Amino acid sequence: MKRSKNPNKFLTNAELHRIKTKIAAAEQMTSAEIKLVVVKHCLTSIKRKAHKIFKKYNLDKTAQRNCVLILVVTTNRQLLIYGDQGIHEKVGQDFWQEIEKYITTKFRENKMGDGLSAGIHLIGNMLAQYFPFQVDDVNEISDDVVFEN
Repeated sequence: MKRSKNPNKFLTNAELHRIKTKIAAAEQMTSAEIKLVVVKHCLTSIKRKAHKIFKKYNLDKTAQRNCVLILVVTTNRQLLIYGDQGIHEKVGQDFWQEIEKYITTKFRENKMGDGLSAGIHLIGNMLAQYFPFQVDDVNEISDDVVFEN
Protein backbone atom coordinates (compact mmCIF):
# COMPACT_ATOMS: atom_id res chain seq x y z
CA MET A 1 0.00 0.00 0.00
CA LYS A 2 1.43 3.36 -1.02
CA ARG A 3 1.06 5.97 1.71
CA SER A 4 -0.47 9.31 0.94
CA LYS A 5 1.59 12.41 1.65
CA ASN A 6 -1.64 14.08 2.75
CA PRO A 7 -1.43 14.01 6.58
CA ASN A 8 -5.17 13.31 6.88
CA LYS A 9 -4.80 10.14 4.81
CA PHE A 10 -1.35 9.02 5.98
CA LEU A 11 -2.76 6.62 8.58
CA THR A 12 -5.65 4.24 8.03
CA ASN A 13 -8.68 4.53 10.31
CA ALA A 14 -7.66 1.29 12.03
CA GLU A 15 -4.12 2.58 12.62
CA LEU A 16 -5.44 5.88 13.93
CA HIS A 17 -7.79 4.13 16.34
CA ARG A 18 -4.99 1.87 17.59
CA ILE A 19 -2.66 4.85 18.09
CA LYS A 20 -5.25 6.84 20.05
CA THR A 21 -5.88 3.77 22.21
CA LYS A 22 -2.12 3.41 22.85
CA ILE A 23 -1.81 7.08 23.81
CA ALA A 24 -4.68 6.74 26.30
CA ALA A 25 -3.20 3.50 27.71
CA ALA A 26 0.28 5.02 28.02
CA GLU A 27 -1.16 8.00 29.85
CA GLN A 28 -2.78 5.60 32.35
CA MET A 29 0.75 4.50 33.33
CA THR A 30 2.28 7.96 33.61
CA SER A 31 1.37 11.51 34.46
CA ALA A 32 3.24 12.58 31.31
CA GLU A 33 1.40 13.62 28.16
CA ILE A 34 1.96 12.28 24.64
CA LYS A 35 0.95 14.14 21.47
CA LEU A 36 1.21 12.90 17.88
CA VAL A 37 1.26 15.53 15.14
CA VAL A 38 1.39 14.59 11.45
CA VAL A 39 2.39 17.35 9.03
CA LYS A 40 2.91 17.40 5.28
CA HIS A 41 5.95 19.67 4.99
CA CYS A 42 8.93 20.74 7.01
CA LEU A 43 10.66 23.63 5.27
CA THR A 44 13.10 24.17 8.14
CA SER A 45 14.99 21.78 10.39
CA ILE A 46 12.70 19.20 11.95
CA LYS A 47 13.85 20.26 15.43
CA ARG A 48 12.84 23.85 14.72
CA LYS A 49 9.48 22.62 13.37
CA ALA A 50 8.94 20.50 16.49
CA HIS A 51 9.77 23.46 18.72
CA LYS A 52 7.19 25.64 16.89
CA ILE A 53 4.52 22.94 17.12
CA PHE A 54 5.32 22.42 20.80
CA LYS A 55 4.60 26.09 21.46
CA LYS A 56 1.63 26.28 19.07
CA TYR A 57 -0.27 23.51 20.89
CA ASN A 58 0.85 24.61 24.38
CA LEU A 59 2.68 21.36 24.96
CA ASP A 60 5.20 23.33 27.03
CA LYS A 61 2.48 24.36 29.48
CA THR A 62 2.00 21.07 31.38
CA ALA A 63 2.39 21.35 35.14
CA GLN A 64 5.44 19.06 35.30
CA ARG A 65 6.89 20.02 31.88
CA ASN A 66 6.44 16.39 30.93
CA CYS A 67 4.91 16.31 27.48
CA VAL A 68 6.30 14.36 24.53
CA LEU A 69 5.67 15.33 20.93
CA ILE A 70 5.93 12.73 18.20
CA LEU A 71 6.25 14.64 14.94
CA VAL A 72 5.83 12.87 11.59
CA VAL A 73 6.51 14.70 8.31
CA THR A 74 4.79 12.81 5.49
CA THR A 75 6.48 14.35 2.44
CA ASN A 76 9.94 13.11 3.28
CA ARG A 77 9.01 10.57 5.96
CA GLN A 78 10.83 12.33 8.78
CA LEU A 79 10.24 11.56 12.41
CA LEU A 80 11.28 13.36 15.57
CA ILE A 81 10.41 12.69 19.18
CA TYR A 82 10.65 15.88 21.18
CA GLY A 83 10.43 15.81 24.97
CA ASP A 84 9.81 18.82 27.15
CA GLN A 85 12.44 20.00 29.61
CA GLY A 86 11.25 17.88 32.55
CA ILE A 87 11.36 14.66 30.55
CA HIS A 88 14.52 15.30 28.56
CA GLU A 89 16.44 15.91 31.80
CA LYS A 90 15.44 12.42 33.00
CA VAL A 91 15.76 10.21 29.91
CA GLY A 92 18.34 11.94 27.72
CA GLN A 93 18.84 11.94 23.95
CA ASP A 94 19.81 8.26 23.62
CA PHE A 95 16.34 7.15 24.69
CA TRP A 96 14.63 9.26 22.03
CA GLN A 97 17.03 8.02 19.35
CA GLU A 98 16.33 4.37 20.21
CA ILE A 99 12.56 4.94 19.95
CA GLU A 100 13.00 6.86 16.68
CA LYS A 101 15.14 4.06 15.26
CA TYR A 102 12.51 1.46 16.14
CA ILE A 103 9.65 3.49 14.64
CA THR A 104 11.54 4.33 11.44
CA THR A 105 12.38 0.65 10.96
CA LYS A 106 8.64 -0.06 10.98
CA PHE A 107 8.05 2.88 8.63
CA ARG A 108 10.43 1.32 6.09
CA GLU A 109 8.24 -1.79 6.24
CA ASN A 110 5.15 0.44 5.61
CA LYS A 111 3.90 -0.40 9.11
CA MET A 112 3.34 3.16 10.29
CA GLY A 113 0.59 2.28 12.74
CA ASP A 114 2.59 -0.57 14.26
CA GLY A 115 5.69 1.58 14.64
CA LEU A 116 3.90 4.52 16.21
CA SER A 117 1.81 2.30 18.51
CA ALA A 118 4.85 0.40 19.76
CA GLY A 119 6.85 3.61 20.14
CA ILE A 120 4.07 5.19 22.19
CA HIS A 121 3.96 2.10 24.40
CA LEU A 122 7.74 2.24 24.97
CA ILE A 123 7.55 5.96 25.78
CA GLY A 124 4.74 5.32 28.29
CA ASN A 125 6.73 2.55 30.00
CA MET A 126 9.85 4.69 30.32
CA LEU A 127 8.01 7.77 31.53
CA ALA A 128 6.10 5.76 34.14
CA GLN A 129 9.45 5.30 35.93
CA TYR A 130 10.02 9.04 36.25
CA PHE A 131 6.48 10.41 36.12
CA PRO A 132 4.20 7.74 37.62
CA PHE A 133 0.46 8.04 37.18
CA GLN A 134 -1.16 10.04 39.98
CA VAL A 135 -4.66 9.35 41.29
CA ASP A 136 -5.58 13.01 40.78
CA ASP A 137 -3.92 13.18 37.35
CA VAL A 138 -5.57 15.49 34.84
CA ASN A 139 -5.27 14.86 31.11
CA GLU A 140 -3.75 18.23 30.24
CA ILE A 141 -3.31 17.58 26.51
CA SER A 142 -5.90 16.00 24.21
CA ASP A 143 -5.09 12.46 23.03
CA ASP A 144 -6.37 13.30 19.54
CA VAL A 145 -3.86 13.11 16.70
CA VAL A 146 -3.32 16.47 14.97
CA PHE A 147 -3.00 16.69 11.18
CA GLU A 148 -1.60 19.76 9.44
CA ASN A 149 -1.39 20.25 5.67
